[in-house]
Amino acid sequence: MLPWDPPSEADQAFAAQVRATSLGKLVRDDVLGMILRGEIKAGQRINEPDVASRLGVSRVPVREALRELESSGLVEARKHSGVFVRQLSAEEVRGLYEMRALLDGFAGRRSAQLPEPDRAPLADALDSSVGRMEQAARSHNVSAYYSENLRFHWIMVEATRNGALADTYRNIVQKLHLSRLTNLSHGMGMAASVADHRQIAAAVRAGDAARCEQLVADHVERAHERLAAAQEIRQGD
Repeated sequence: MLPWDPPSEADQAFAAQVRATSLGKLVRDDVLGMILRGEIKAGQRINEPDVASRLGVSRVPVREALRELESSGLVEARKHSGVFVRQLSAEEVRGLYEMRALLDGFAGRRSAQLPEPDRAPLADALDSSVGRMEQAARSHNVSAYYSENLRFHWIMVEATRNGALADTYRNIVQKLHLSRLTNLSHGMGMAASVADHRQIAAAVRAGDAARCEQLVADHVERAHERLAAAQEIRQGD
């Protein structure tokens, strides 16, 4: 499950999935989707009875799902209070962005090191993604831009064919999503970000691994700077 494509609300397909998947996993995916869509906001309590009633399950799989989400760092249990969506501190966000810069840089390097027959279609996919980001930026659709931005980086992560990297990266991005949700309305730095992505795609196409790694790492660091600036603006309101 990816933060730019969270699961839809529970529907009639839920019952069919139960036959092939554990209830705990289905409940986890449903609650995770609500968190990633911003329906349950950072700092908000997750109401176990409501989740169980909405999905037509007992509270046992709900508790199992919340324990799994807690282990991933997305929610936290507070004694005698319940389970709440995490609110990340500025220091936590900074640390996550530092890790993301390392992982994204590695993915960029590995992408640029692919043989030309594999690298060319990857570069085409990245160019197409940049085009969609440009369109979203022109229409000031910050949410669409943010989703495509994440997709661009995920394309390179997938290109590494490194499952451990993908799992770690997904977890980091989902945590950062908790912070990003409160800042999407600012739409800061989209034009500069588009230019960054176009340079990264060009470095992949050229097979320039060192340049690609540096471009991606610098891009992620600037993204954190913009996020931190947006948070300061919000706190000053």
